[in-house]
Amino acid sequence: MIRIAHFSDLHYGHKTLAEADRCFGAAIDQAIEAGVQAAVLSGDATDHALELHAPAALRLIEQVKRLAEYCPVLMLQGTFSHEPPGALSAFRLLGARHPIHVADRIEQVVLSQQGQWLPSDAWRFDKLSEAALALFTCVPTVNKAVVAATVGATHAATSVAAHMAALLAGFAPIHREARTRGVPTVGVSHGTVFGCISEHDVPMAGFDHEFTTGALFAAEARAFMLGHIHKHQAWTLEDGEGVQCVAYAGSIGRFHHGEQGDKGFLVWDVGADMASLQLHTTPARRTMDIVFEGRPDLAALKDVIAQQSLAGTNVRVRWTVAEEDKQAVDRAAILALLGEAAEVMLEGRIVPVVRARAAGISQLTSLVDKVRVWAQTTECSLEPLLGCLDRLISASPEEVAEAILQDSNASSALVCEPDPDERDAALPAHARA
Repeated sequence: MIRIAHFSDLHYGHKTLAEADRCFGAAIDQAIEAGVQAAVLSGDATDHALELHAPAALRLIEQVKRLAEYCPVLMLQGTFSHEPPGALSAFRLLGARHPIHVADRIEQVVLSQQGQWLPSDAWRFDKLSEAALALFTCVPTVNKAVVAATVGATHAATSVAAHMAALLAGFAPIHREARTRGVPTVGVSHGTVFGCISEHDVPMAGFDHEFTTGALFAAEARAFMLGHIHKHQAWTLEDGEGVQCVAYAGSIGRFHHGEQGDKGFLVWDVGADMASLQLHTTPARRTMDIVFEGRPDLAALKDVIAQQSLAGTNVRVRWTVAEEDKQAVDRAAILALLGEAAEVMLEGRIVPVVRARAAGISQLTSLVDKVRVWAQTTECSLEPLLGCLDRLISASPEEVAEAILQDSNASSALVCEPDPDERDAALPAHARA
């Protein structure tokens, strides 16, 4: 039996440093208190490419070194957009009490009884070392561009899953050998399981996902530690030889608004024929979404604020308004009301005005013809419009203005205010009272 701390998706970066470091630091403290014998980081330790002198890079290095002072550490290559190839290489050079192994290729690694990492020369071991305390199978992020270049873009999506299934099944014999010898087996990978749930409670059901639960269980590793999806979730299977468990640890902190569920890391107990896990939560930030279907109601916003404290909370206010009302939203007033919040994000969705276009109207030279086409497109009565147009053309602007000032009746005529019967006749059928 071996106890392993499983961390994932740390996302150290310029904007995420405070959240990532607070949560990862607390997680390391809990892992040490839990007495783990090894630690696994299953990808996306960084949020983007970092320069070595960047504060986020320095803090990540310090924290990983602190973890390696307590137990051996395995770091897996994550998504290339978060961890560019080679980004983890510097961790191999850290001098700590225990070794750090960076898995950036498909391989197997033995954790020896002396606490050393012993990697395979090829993609798997032909024979298990006698010194093995635990066997780790590492499958880092798949480079889908390489797959597309090999099999063609059309077949790339389905080919990834097919090749991954064949690869995982190829690890089963060595895992069975380890089980007969009483050695715990652990898979570590970074990708999407078909049917898993994202941190925003959206099922991931596309055709381009790397794994299925069936393919992962076919590897016959007792524990399979996954990264990439930020929501913790797990699947178990009793296969006649014991219990298998596949699980996402989820992200170490809450990096986006709307993320559901607790944030933390997993403590695994893995034996030769079983695996169990427990989620340990971290002090992730609290987020709140306040949504208005129309223009933000400041009175309603005050009521929400009065019901709970916003101290230390990241608040997002969202609304949807028509294009002509977008300037009526008082952003300064909203920010003033949410002054206690740690961070405020304002997101307004503008619904554009949709106007009917009269085909070919720009090619007409006569204003009368343009009015006629426009009336036909908008289903308006033509005669009142032509009468109004004739009066506007025959009178000068001065005469129109003088008539408006002198005679309200003349004003009604010149600005095309017909009598009620004529007005109703000019409206389309669906617009009449």
